[in-house]
Amino acid sequence: MRESVTEMENLKLAIDLRDLDTFIITAKLLHPADLADSYEDLNESERDFFTSSLGAEKFAEVITELPDTIVESSMGRFSIPDQREILDQVSDDDRVDLLQDVSDETREKLLHLVEPDDIDVTRSLLSYSEDTAGGRMTTAFGKVSLRMTVKEALDELRESYQESENLSRVYVTDKTGKLIGRIRFRDLAFNTWDTPIRQIYRKCEHTISASADQEEAAQMFSKYDLIMLPVIDENERLLGIITYDDALEIIEEESREDIEKMAGMAGDVPEDSYLNTKINTHFKRRFPWILGLALLAIASGLVMMQFEEVLTNFFMLSLFLPMVVAAGGNTGGQASTMVIRAMALGELEKGTTARVAWKELKLGTLLGSSLALCVATLIIFIIPHLFGNQDDINYNMFGCTVALAITAQIMTSTLVGSLLPLGARRINIDPAIVAAPAITTIVDVSGMVIYFLIAKAILIG
Repeated sequence: MRESVTEMENLKLAIDLRDLDTFIITAKLLHPADLADSYEDLNESERDFFTSSLGAEKFAEVITELPDTIVESSMGRFSIPDQREILDQVSDDDRVDLLQDVSDETREKLLHLVEPDDIDVTRSLLSYSEDTAGGRMTTAFGKVSLRMTVKEALDELRESYQESENLSRVYVTDKTGKLIGRIRFRDLAFNTWDTPIRQIYRKCEHTISASADQEEAAQMFSKYDLIMLPVIDENERLLGIITYDDALEIIEEESREDIEKMAGMAGDVPEDSYLNTKINTHFKRRFPWILGLALLAIASGLVMMQFEEVLTNFFMLSLFLPMVVAAGGNTGGQASTMVIRAMALGELEKGTTARVAWKELKLGTLLGSSLALCVATLIIFIIPHLFGNQDDINYNMFGCTVALAITAQIMTSTLVGSLLPLGARRINIDPAIVAAPAITTIVDVSGMVIYFLIAKAILIG
């Protein structure tokens, strides 16, 4: 790790000094991902030196690691022949990702630079949305026919092995291109040449439709410990594969998206690092939620105005109001987080809403009653010694009031926190959007209503 840091420092120093020889030597020692990190932190003139010194062939390895916001400007630093070289060097799935990261006008210009042998595959992959399995697949994989022998299969693979991303799994198709099964490369290596493929292939236990969401593909990798996942069309014809490194990228993207939405941020998740993301981008993504939740919080003030008489007569209610409200926000947030996590892992299928609601209602009752017992004990036995016996307060009744309010608040909050994500999914809204800040604000308002209604009913009658 220390050696990598040293090389990164040497690279930065070479860029600062415009030392071409040192830059080239150091760049050869670094992984493309490290070069991409270095490039992202450079100013415009430094990036000019970086691209001109590195060259198109080597930069083709770097550009696939760059945030999408700087891909187009980076391509623009190269001449037309160099752009053609970059598009030729990258794999077909990376080429499609690159083209999806640029404007429509630039995409059309770059498409004209794609080699004739690659253009059909490129246009085909571009037809799929970038957040689907089809949009993340590659067509560079090993494929043989069911009618072949081992020797014929090896001859077939020999012609394309340099382009294939991974040959640990080779897929078997029939004459129509329908996926029949898979075969391990070692099966080809340790069987006689005249062995028919149909005798040694195995069925594919797991496949995914090209139109399926990319998150579903990532879940399958995690659940079934896959190395590759074949992507098929509606007729079960093999279109491509998703590799484990693509799955890792999907998991990272989806996790970042969910975390930021749960924190109350709108818009697409930027690929730029935190420090390299513009202030305006941060502002645009955060302000709409802050404004919306601030306006919603006004409802809390309206509730207090409606129950001004209760609060005036029993001002000690204000001492426990923050606790009741916070308890609801905390338990509601916990419930929504657990449900969203279960949904992300594919643990909650359709038809499980009632089971989730019943489970959280029971849990909310247990949590609420336990906390209520602790608070009631505090109010009845300890508060009088702190504030003294006051003629206008019956601490037994007051303790029961707060305890009942806490129980009802937590029961309601856990139920709301668990059902809102499920409801959002039903109407095709990302469940993460209704998490944390939104649920907290909602249960804050409902908690105040519950608290004052119970207090009015018991203490005033």
